Amino acid sequence: MKALLLIDIQNGFCPGGNLPVPDGDQVVPIANRLIDSGKYDMVLASQDWHPAGHGSFASSHPGKKPFEMGMLSSKPQMMWPDHCVQNTEDAMLHPDLNVDGIDFIQQKGQNPTVDSYSAFRDNDQAALTGLAAHLRAEGVTQLDLCGLATDYCVKFSALDAIEMLPGVTVRFIEDASRGIDPNGVKAAINEMRTRGVAIIDSKEALA
Repeated sequence: MKALLLIDIQNGFCPGGNLPVPDGDQVVPIANRLIDSGKYDMVLASQDWHPAGHGSFASSHPGKKPFEMGMLSSKPQMMWPDHCVQNTEDAMLHPDLNVDGIDFIQQKGQNPTVDSYSAFRDNDQAALTGLAAHLRAEGVTQLDLCGLATDYCVKFSALDAIEMLPGVTVRFIEDASRGIDPNGVKAAINEMRTRGVAIIDSKEALA
């Protein structure tokens, strides 16, 4: 059973959004080719779905500016611009993404007191989204993932997949993903590879 997991391909992370990833919208046509390929038994997507005033927002901390470091749930936390607030256009999946080909959407980041980069659990690793249990129940043996952003939500989702889905082959599709910081992207890919994630491109995924 092969599954494709699309990470946070939302308006908020694309040009014009509140927290745009450079060239984030360029992953959409590649993601659509993957969705439409027939190579996957199941296609899933994660969706950042923050309540207004989320604790990861700089605006929730007087004196803090976006992209400064702060604290949240007793841990260092990047302070982000307000983004992907529930039921706003910023939180919607990109309009050109083939959402009709997506079987399941996992929303995340709903607890205002802790951030949630991974599609599988909150950053404090206490609360699970239920995605791992869903994939196990479906008998998934290979999980390909891609999306936004490589150095944050994609990386943490890949590393959690390795840890929480023992025996499942996890592959990161590099050209179907974009990151925030080039050095961070390089470090994220190295970390994923070291932890057992296969690094591939969409041609290999579609072969």
